Amino acid sequence: MIDFDAIAGTALTREPFQFFATPGILSPADLAAVRRDFPAIRKPGIFPLSELTYGPAFARLVEDIRSQALEDVLAEKYGVDLSDKPLMITVRGHAQKKDGRIHTDTKTKFVTCLLYLNEIWEDGDGRLRLLRKPDDLTSTIVEIPPNGGTLVSFLRSDNSWHGHEPHVGERRYVMFNWMTSHEALRRELGRHRFSAKVKQLNPFA
Repeated sequence: MIDFDAIAGTALTREPFQFFATPGILSPADLAAVRRDFPAIRKPGIFPLSELTYGPAFARLVEDIRSQALEDVLAEKYGVDLSDKPLMITVRGHAQKKDGRIHTDTKTKFVTCLLYLNEIWEDGDGRLRLLRKPDDLTSTIVEIPPNGGTLVSFLRSDNSWHGHEPHVGERRYVMFNWMTSHEALRRELGRHRFSAKVKQLNPFA
């Protein structure tokens, strides 16, 4: 499903941190199929794949995300070795008001990728901003609407600031991270699994 050549052909921005954004890495037909088979997520928060049920088109997308081909493209683009970095895949279906606060991602995340699975994004809020400053949402390097099929990726660093204006409602994406270690992966997945179970048990979560 994923257009690896489009990712490979996208220019990498190197300052103030390394990132790129590639629109249209899924064909319209594949995007529609993935959206149809997207997990039935009705609450905000990030969910690990182990806590979700989804259809065959979404499963095929996950296979592409896990593929050696994608790892090779990203390793080449960033000039890094990902062979010893375990992969974590999580999914978000809805945003809440507190989401989008400026952050860099945790130090246990080596490479971050966000693949958006929305329709064309018409709203002014909820657009990802890559930023120059940790306390200024207007210090924009680039603003990226979360249109379906758009991939955003960055090499995590101490200044890989990003965030977005608050948005409440559906905002779909798959996030996949190459982690610094298997222990870091275990801890992160454990935290997300615990949060997911709390949400399942608590109708107000």
